[in-house]
Amino acid sequence: MDIALVIGLILLGIFFMILEIFFLPGISVAIIGGFVCLIAGIVVAYRNLGPLAGNISLITSAVAMAAAFIWFIRSKTLKKMSLETNIDSRIETHQGVEVKIGDKGKCLSRLAPGGKIIIDGKTLEGRSENEMLDAGTPVVVTAISDMNVIVRKDEGDES
Repeated sequence: MDIALVIGLILLGIFFMILEIFFLPGISVAIIGGFVCLIAGIVVAYRNLGPLAGNISLITSAVAMAAAFIWFIRSKTLKKMSLETNIDSRIETHQGVEVKIGDKGKCLSRLAPGGKIIIDGKTLEGRSENEMLDAGTPVVVTAISDMNVIVRKDEGDES
């Protein structure tokens, strides 16, 4: 009866540890339960079966835990659970609007330093070069990045 209890506790501990390592993120009840079951199995072996059986159960449980870990990593179970789809799509820069350096527009929202601008009737993400611009301020494009149109205040169109 004691041997079955020791084996059962150690197997349950290994199951909880594998469950925690591969399926449950963070420290949860499974890791605590796994440690408790492993330690309880080893303690029962030392107390009820003697020091030789305790040492054997300690070494066997460590080897079994390592073997279970290696087996689970090498099994196809993780391969079946993993996401292998590559994302090859790209977001269209500036929502399909052809923007060139020197184009003029105005701020729809405050650029502090980022916000919305309108150029050729199309709303885009804009970013001011080095100052905060209020809504309605005329701007001119000075540079174009992947996600933003870099603008500065248009000094030639004071309204």
